[in-house]
Amino acid sequence: MPTLSLINFNIVCATLGGFISVFGLVSYLFKERFYLSEALISLLAGVVFSPHAANFIRPQEYALGSEQNLEEITLYFTRLVLGVQLVLAGVQLPKRYLQIEWKSLSLLLGPGMAAMWMCSSLVIWAMVPNFPFLHALIVGACITPTDPVLSNSIVKGKFADKNVPRPLQRIIVAESGANDGLGYPFLFFGLYLLKYIGMGGEGYSGGAGKAMGLWFYETWVYVVILSVVYGIAVGWLSRELLHWAEEKHYVDRESFLVFAIALALFIVGTCGLIGTDDLLACFVAGNVFTQDDWFRLETMDDSLQPTIDMLLNLAVFMWFGAVCPWSSFLNNDVIPLYRLIFLGILILLVRRMPVIFAMHKCIHQIDHIYQAAFVGFFGPIGVGAIFYLSVTREFLHEITVNGEVREDAQKVSEAVDVIVWFLVICSIVVHGLSIPLVKAGYHLPRTISHALSTSTMVEHDAVPIANVHHTHSTATRSSTPTTNRNRKRGNNARDPPEPTVFQIGRTVIRTASSQEQIGTGHAEEPARPVTLIVREEDEETGPESDSPTPPVPTQA
Repeated sequence: MPTLSLINFNIVCATLGGFISVFGLVSYLFKERFYLSEALISLLAGVVFSPHAANFIRPQEYALGSEQNLEEITLYFTRLVLGVQLVLAGVQLPKRYLQIEWKSLSLLLGPGMAAMWMCSSLVIWAMVPNFPFLHALIVGACITPTDPVLSNSIVKGKFADKNVPRPLQRIIVAESGANDGLGYPFLFFGLYLLKYIGMGGEGYSGGAGKAMGLWFYETWVYVVILSVVYGIAVGWLSRELLHWAEEKHYVDRESFLVFAIALALFIVGTCGLIGTDDLLACFVAGNVFTQDDWFRLETMDDSLQPTIDMLLNLAVFMWFGAVCPWSSFLNNDVIPLYRLIFLGILILLVRRMPVIFAMHKCIHQIDHIYQAAFVGFFGPIGVGAIFYLSVTREFLHEITVNGEVREDAQKVSEAVDVIVWFLVICSIVVHGLSIPLVKAGYHLPRTISHALSTSTMVEHDAVPIANVHHTHSTATRSSTPTTNRNRKRGNNARDPPEPTVFQIGRTVIRTASSQEQIGTGHAEEPARPVTLIVREEDEETGPESDSPTPPVPTQA
C-alpha cells in the first residue's frame, strides 16, 4: 500500500529543486532587470523554508540536535563553496595577473587588510559594552576579508559590463580571492593571545612569547607559506598534465570543462588532511593553472563553471537563511539590538571606505573618486566571514579549564556568533539592494517628470494635432488663419503656409509646404502641406552617430 515518505532527504530535494526551478524561470528578470543578487533571494528563500516559517529545511534534525554538529556542517559547507569559488576566481583572471598587478594587490592585501582589521576592531570595541580590545580583534578579524561569492554580483552581469571598467572588475576579483585565505594571520593573532594571556593564561603557560611563537611558525610558516607553495605545485602540475592529455587527445570535452572544479575539490580535501589553508591554496592554484591563459580562453564560451557557481551560491545562502540565529539578535547577553543595528551601519561605512580613499591614488585601476567610493562601499561580508566564525568557535571550545570552556573564551564565542552573523545579514541585504535602489532613485524622478509633462502636452496640443491631419483639406480655404494672414500681407493665395511646430513628449511635429521642404517647387505649383516628424535623441544613450539624421517627410 503506497504511503507518504516524509523523510528529510525527500523534503530537501523537493524544496531545493523546486526553488531553483522557479527561480530559473525569472532569473534574468531579477538579476538583469531588477539587479537583485541571487544571494539575497536565496537568503530570503532559506528563511521562508526554515523552521521559523514553512519548516521544510530542518538544520537541527540534520545535526541530530547537536549545536556542535550543526557548526561542523556549516564549516564544511563553506569550505566547499569557497574552495570552488576561489579556484574559479583564479582561473578567470588573465595571463600572469598576480605578477603584473603585484603592486596594487600588495597595497590592498597588506596595509589595506591591516587597516580594515583595525577599523573594524575599534568600532566593535566601542559599540559592544564591557568588551576588551583583544576580544574585539578576534571578532574584527572574522569580517576583515571581502567575500568572493558576493563580489561576483558586482563584477558580473549587465550592470558590471555597463558601469564597472574591466581593470576594476579584475582587481576586485583578485583582492576578494586572495584576502579570504590571508585572514588566518589576523584571526590567530588574537586567538593565540587570548589563549595564553587571557585571564592570566589560566590553564596554559608560556605567556605572550609562546603565543607569538605559535603565531609565527604555525600560522605564517605552516598555514600561509605552505599553502602558497602547495597551491603553486598543484596548479603547475595540473596544467602540465592537462596540456599533455589534450595534445594526446586523451581527455574528452566534458572532463576538460570540469577539470578546474575537480582541482578545487582535490585541494580542499588534501589541505584539510594536512591542516593547512585550503582557501589560499585554491586561489593560488587557480592562478598558476591558468598562468598561460590557455584554459581560460578554451572555456570562455562554456557555461559549466558559471552554472556550478550559481548552484553552490543558491544552496549555501539558503542554508544561511535556515541556520542563522535570528532570535539571538534580540535576546543575547552581549549587545542590545539598537547597538547592534548601529554597529552594522558603522561597519559598512567605516570598515573599508576610509582605507580605499586613502590609497586609491596609488592603485592605478581606480581612476577617480567615484570609483574609489564604489570599491570602498562594495566590500561585502559573506561566506568567508561564516567560515572564519566557525573556525573561531572551534578553536575557542578547545580552550578549557577542568573540562569546561574558559570564561573569557565562552564570552568571545557568544559575541562572535551574534555579531558576525548580524553583519553578514546586513551585508547581504544592503549590498544586494544597493544597485536596484540607486537605479530606481536615478530613473524614478525622470520617469515621473516625463509622464507628467507628456500628459500635459497631450491635453494642451490635442486641437492643433487634429488640425495637422486636416491640413490638406483646409490649406486653400480663405477662412483659415494662415490664409487670412497671407491676404493681409498682400501675398499670393498660392504662397505656402507658415510652418507650425508641435511637441508631444520627445516627438516634434512640424508642418511645412513641399516647396519649403524640397526647395524646387514652381510658383504655379500649389503648396502641398507636409508633416515633418523629428524625434529627439534618447537622453540616456545619446545619438547613434555624429551626423544628424535628416527629417523624413510624410505627406499629410
